[in-house]
Amino acid sequence: MGKNKRKIAFIICVNDDLFFKECQLYINQLSVPEGFVVEIIDVRGAKSMCDGYNQGMTRTDARYKVYMHQDVFILNPNFLVDILEVFAQDRKTAMIGVIGSMIMPASGVMSHGERVGNLYEFDNENVDYNGYEFNKEHGIHEVEAIDGLIMVTKEDVPWRSDLFDGWYFYDASQSFEFRRRGYNIVVPVQKKPWVAHDESSQFTQWNFDKYRRIFLGEYGDEIR
Repeated sequence: MGKNKRKIAFIICVNDDLFFKECQLYINQLSVPEGFVVEIIDVRGAKSMCDGYNQGMTRTDARYKVYMHQDVFILNPNFLVDILEVFAQDRKTAMIGVIGSMIMPASGVMSHGERVGNLYEFDNENVDYNGYEFNKEHGIHEVEAIDGLIMVTKEDVPWRSDLFDGWYFYDASQSFEFRRRGYNIVVPVQKKPWVAHDESSQFTQWNFDKYRRIFLGEYGDEIR
């Protein structure tokens, strides 16, 4: 399938329509760059996150894809403009996140080390996003891996459903797959969080360590 360089696809694995409807409300309020079109692809009944994202990847000709959780809500109305600007600053940048690890911890668990980005600190200020747009002065961190709550790509790399047939470590795996191909992954500095994540719908932690060990078995030699 040829790539449409003027299309942005949101790919979301869905098992809760209430969350999905709210997620769509925020997407539909985003400013769409001139000449671009946006589509939302909901994947139902996925066997795993990798399986669902591989399905979504094949259902669109969009060059730019936003893989995100159904319980993530995009707060920054200029999100689409901003991500395109980030991609334009460096041709090697092929994936963007909002939370990431500059150095992957030896355990393979991103939260075990220092992370960059913005997400979890909320306040009661009235944030005026009118006129806000990402600019170079805010800075960009190159990272080794990003959190899977939202992952924006401009290149297609198959998700490793052969290894990760559950709901964990798909994000770290995909980050390392991109880096294996010579791509850069970045997290922009956000003066206010670009997205909110409603963590009330967490998966059970069962099998977390199983997939951590699979991750280390495949990528452990690539961790510094």
